Amino acid sequence: MAVYSARLTRDLFITGLRNAHALENQALSLMDRQLDRVVSYPEVADHLRMHRAETEGQIARLEEILETLKESHSSLKDTAMSMMGNLAALGHTFAEDEILKNSFANFAFENFEVASYRSLLTVADVGAFSFAVPLLQKSLGEEEAMAAWVLENVPTITLKYLTLKSADETAGR
Repeated sequence: MAVYSARLTRDLFITGLRNAHALENQALSLMDRQLDRVVSYPEVADHLRMHRAETEGQIARLEEILETLKESHSSLKDTAMSMMGNLAALGHTFAEDEILKNSFANFAFENFEVASYRSLLTVADVGAFSFAVPLLQKSLGEEEAMAAWVLENVPTITLKYLTLKSADETAGR
């Protein structure tokens, strides 16, 4: 196994933690906008609310790791990513099939988060940041579970959309 400098791994780890923190803030914005609009899909709303609470825990865990390293999150990144989350969610509001587009975007977003946590775990291992591993693994597990739930429920949501649309009911959200 290659040996990397302590400075390089620490810098990459801190950057990754700050990016993940901003990403989780973006996730909160996305979920909040979706929760404002999801009407005909209470099962989706329930799962979004549950994952929103998990996301707040993920943010707290990331802050705990950063504090242990005597670092802090990036308020600028957090604000920018939160704004991007709001804009991304707003983009789907005009779509007739908003619920489907949100489902697809949520699946992509959750997998992006999964990859981010896997990368952080790799750097934690290489950089000997073992104190962070259990915290990152917990967040990874939550993201993997949410990604799996979204994927498993795309057919159900699609069929419900078709059923509601066939009955001329509000189907898109």
